[in-house]
Amino acid sequence: QVQLVESGGGLVQAGGSLRLSCAASVRTFSTYALGWFRQAPGKERDLAAAISWIGGSTYYTDSVKGRFTISRDNAKKEVYLQMNSLKPEDTAVYYCAATDFYGDYKKGPYDYWGQGTQVTVSS
Repeated sequence: QVQLVESGGGLVQAGGSLRLSCAASVRTFSTYALGWFRQAPGKERDLAAAISWIGGSTYYTDSVKGRFTISRDNAKKEVYLQMNSLKPEDTAVYYCAATDFYGDYKKGPYDYWGQGTQVTVSS
């Protein structure tokens, strides 16, 4: 069983930065690929960024490339999302998710989810 707990969301002005953290309760954290998904009001939940099992590969959706950075600390069993140059369209609930399926880590399936943290960017 994997438990994920996000933190770091909040209200920020456009152009500002936030850092999201996700702490995992799991024995073998390094065997899981991790993703940050986001869901804006009235929209589907989409993958914003993902990182492979030992962090050697990362993925970003086009709208966040160059602004967001995903990283992981396997010793601390944490994954992070550094968000810079935030825009109002980044406003969403952000979810941390994990997959132990050894395929395309961008596709998952992501079976384990955190409760989500709200990020609101004001214009």
